[in-house]
Amino acid sequence: MVCAMPNVNSYENLCAVDRDAAPLQHAASILGWDQEVNMPAKGLAQRSAALAGLAGEMHKRYCQPQIAEWLSDCESDPFPAGSVEAANVSLWREGYDRRTKFPGEFIEEKSRTSSEAKAAWAEARKKSDFSLFAPLLERQVDIARREADYIGYVDQPYDALIEKFERGMTTANLQGIFGSFRGELTQIAGEAVERAEANPPRAFEGEFSIEGQQMINREVAEWIGFDFEAGRIDTTTHPFCSGIALGDTRMTTRYYPQDFTASLYGVMHESGHGLYNQGLPVEHFPHPVYDAVSLGIHESQSRLWENQIGRSLEFWNVWTERAGEIFPQLAGWTPEEMTAAVNCAGYTFIRVDADEATYDLHIALRFEVELMLLNREIEAADVPRVWNEKFKAMFGLDVPEDSQGCLQDIHWSMGALGYFPTYTLGNLGAAQLMESAMADTSVSAAFAGGDPHPLLDWMRPRVHRVGSSLTPSEIIEKATGKPLAPDAFLRHLRKRFLG
Repeated sequence: MVCAMPNVNSYENLCAVDRDAAPLQHAASILGWDQEVNMPAKGLAQRSAALAGLAGEMHKRYCQPQIAEWLSDCESDPFPAGSVEAANVSLWREGYDRRTKFPGEFIEEKSRTSSEAKAAWAEARKKSDFSLFAPLLERQVDIARREADYIGYVDQPYDALIEKFERGMTTANLQGIFGSFRGELTQIAGEAVERAEANPPRAFEGEFSIEGQQMINREVAEWIGFDFEAGRIDTTTHPFCSGIALGDTRMTTRYYPQDFTASLYGVMHESGHGLYNQGLPVEHFPHPVYDAVSLGIHESQSRLWENQIGRSLEFWNVWTERAGEIFPQLAGWTPEEMTAAVNCAGYTFIRVDADEATYDLHIALRFEVELMLLNREIEAADVPRVWNEKFKAMFGLDVPEDSQGCLQDIHWSMGALGYFPTYTLGNLGAAQLMESAMADTSVSAAFAGGDPHPLLDWMRPRVHRVGSSLTPSEIIEKATGKPLAPDAFLRHLRKRFLG
């Protein structure tokens, strides 16, 4: 079907809105990255105001009344099903309907509160004092509840929030996913921990210089395909990756002198995000089809490179000798010893340091606490108590201080309630995608020989270059031939930890 000229003009007008807003988003991304990496503490007030102003300007551009007319034009005589134009129109409509439910002052309040809350969280975490963050968390939860009310929902307010991060997902679906494998996951985790305690692997000893860690991190990131002419690594409190703009993907990590693998796997994780950003369909920038489709798909890429690849024997067959050259205390280690050391199961307080067998129990805890907050079953001040009680029940450990408990993650300070379940969706997706990719003998043979590039080449057309032209569930099903399910992930855990 050929669109009438008015519809083509309307489509171009919608494209022009994206092009007009893109520089503002670019500026906001730079300011947000700088706040986490470089900004002095006393710059917070002006930075918060600047980010709030940019958020308000972008909101105005995307909520102008003419957009409704242009969308109606395109919908009255639609572009062919399956075309990029049809996908963009659908995504524009979805975004417009959502954005126009929010008053402009709410958007600015949300941005300003996020900047203030992140600073309060950083101070509270540093001092391990939840009371310094509690008032800001209370504000963020209030904003999240109001956001859900503005959007509207049928069952639970959490439905409105998870949709931001994972298109098509609902609270009921998440509860079904966690419920379907939590029992077996708990069993696998328990047995994996028992085996590690009965037969502990060789332990890392001594200090690992930051310079050495930076060297191996960069080399590994380049090895898996991250383009440093279009990206960089910096240091911050909580690792993250930001797709600033075309040709500019920035990731961060943190360093521990006693454990080089914390920063190594942090960089591999963020490089997975970066590879996805660098593989998006640039010809469609800055329109909706260009964007990453969801955080669950994003996490499938980061968790795949961090865990499926980075903790495998095949990886350490390549990198054990180099690790020994950079860190003398590792000279003489075997790939088998390295693999065992980085796959030692144990219950830990810190989510980002957790092994694969226990990691998703951390996510289940956060999901439950978020639901309680959104449903007014608890208030912000109750979080340390509830967290510690649930952690004791799940892990059998008493949380010693807030920094190792409810203050460890940055997400709630960002206002990102609804984000955490995407990590588990990512783990399931990573295992399912990896299993399907390895069924291709050219990919599996190359990986067995220490070459990761055919795997990246497999992911590019099936995940990265799809952008948002399909839904998350459609991407997984089309790439693997089946809907997202826990089966491949559980098979992976049993093979890796229980042999």
